[in-house]
Amino acid sequence: MNKQHSPAALRNRTPIAQVLEGILPESGTVLEVASGSGEHVTHFARHFPQLTWLPSDPSAEARSSITDHLQESGLSNCLPPVALDASDPQWPASLLQETELHAIVCINMIHIAPWKACLGLLEGAADLLPEEAPLYLYGPYQRAGKHTSESNAAFDAQLQQRNPEWGVRNLETVCEEAQDRGFRLEKTVEMPANNLSVVFRHSAAARR
Repeated sequence: MNKQHSPAALRNRTPIAQVLEGILPESGTVLEVASGSGEHVTHFARHFPQLTWLPSDPSAEARSSITDHLQESGLSNCLPPVALDASDPQWPASLLQETELHAIVCINMIHIAPWKACLGLLEGAADLLPEEAPLYLYGPYQRAGKHTSESNAAFDAQLQQRNPEWGVRNLETVCEEAQDRGFRLEKTVEMPANNLSVVFRHSAAARR
């Protein structure tokens, strides 16, 4: 068995699901970008049985963990994980051509990845999501260029020490980039441990 376990995923999956209850469609397919261990998508597939879930991750090790979690769960509404690096200029052709998506969820990625991964996520979501479909992001953010807590500032320093291209992003900058790609900010929700749920809606007509 190749199952990985994330204490953070176990802590935040229920609060995240509570937010998702208010934004996800009644039916359709939801892509999770950067699924990691697979614990989130397994929980969500169980919590939202009316939806089909498509996990993804660039790491073969992570995809193996996702597969093991899903096999153990016995869930039938979750597709096999796909290899997807959000920072790639072109997402897999099979994903673009064969999969009709109705929502995209991305948890704890954009601060533990180069900035181009955030831009790639927004580009890919703009290409794949239909009008009014939600794009959900979760994680820590700066607001107006300032950290919202001392713990987030310390976390940001740790991230940048590990990789200078990583770091807690400024929410307003993310929103500006999202708007440039046809998204409007619907709401932000304060979450445990100084994190935010950020909900965008796709409006293709607004893309510049």
